[in-house]
Amino acid sequence: MFRLMLTHAKKHPSLIPLFIFIGIGGTGAGLYVMRLALRNPDVCWDKKNNPEPWNKLGPNDQYKFYAVNVDYDKLKKDRPDF
Repeated sequence: MFRLMLTHAKKHPSLIPLFIFIGIGGTGAGLYVMRLALRNPDVCWDKKNNPEPWNKLGPNDQYKFYAVNVDYDKLKKDRPDF
């Protein structure tokens, strides 16, 4: 497959930016999915030691990738402890 892309890139050099941007987009999507799988509190990989990881988050913990107009340092606790 890589050899086929390389032969097309040699014949049509205008395809090189397309291959580069598709590669960057695929890599970014893969890294974002890995971040969601490893850092999101909704995903539980270890059910024996920490079956409910979302209960251990404090109000100042930021787990969203991008938060618009939210200052996590000034948030107060709005839920009970279990």
